[in-house]
Amino acid sequence: MGKLITIASGKGGVGKTTTSINLGAAINSFGKEVIVVDANLTTPNIGLHLGAPIVPISLNHVLNGKAKISDAIYEHESGTKIIPSSLSINDMKNLNSKKLKEVGRKLRKMADIVIYDCAAGLGEEAIAAMESSDELILVTNPEIPAVTDALKTSKMAEQMGKTVKGVIVTRSKKIKSEMPISNIQEMLELPILGVIPEDARFQSSLMMKDALVHTFPKAKASREYKKIAARIIGNNHYKNEVGFWKRLLGNY
Repeated sequence: MGKLITIASGKGGVGKTTTSINLGAAINSFGKEVIVVDANLTTPNIGLHLGAPIVPISLNHVLNGKAKISDAIYEHESGTKIIPSSLSINDMKNLNSKKLKEVGRKLRKMADIVIYDCAAGLGEEAIAAMESSDELILVTNPEIPAVTDALKTSKMAEQMGKTVKGVIVTRSKKIKSEMPISNIQEMLELPILGVIPEDARFQSSLMMKDALVHTFPKAKASREYKKIAARIIGNNHYKNEVGFWKRLLGNY
């Protein structure tokens, strides 16, 4: 039986979908069967990121009882499996997001790790994705509004009796105006799983319809996602060695 991890954030635009895709790809690179699900039903982006914006059968069809979950799984050329949600407004009608829990039970039998890319905020969709999870990972930027919203999400998860494994801080520029990582950890009272630097190559990867860990595997952000993935699956033997000159250059 696999594990279902919901990637959540209190605020939109913090890099939640990018994190879901890159974590999925990184875990898959360790030989684990992974399915990344676009559980953001109203504003889905997984398919757009990986070159499958329109598919014959989407998660929406499954939730509406028009298709089996196995028919909505697509394999990216990299080997990562995804379940996109529909971009069509018509396919958003009469959706029951509470069925995400039932879908999750079925998917646990098909993969080692299932990742739900959750809707931002604390609306009905987000709550349904959180309720479906075995554990949550929060994504935030190093800025007070994003961290404050992440705190609200953490408190909601606590009320739901859900375990929050930790926090991934994205888009770090290491500038003085950023909220220090130690302050983020203190405010959220959760482990920091990793810090992902701001990198223009994320946009390049989007244009290439692939995860950064595939398109730029030596980038610092890619190495960070690999380290987090290793931690998630309990791979304590993974070593991310980087030479002196690459450390000096920062992103390589």
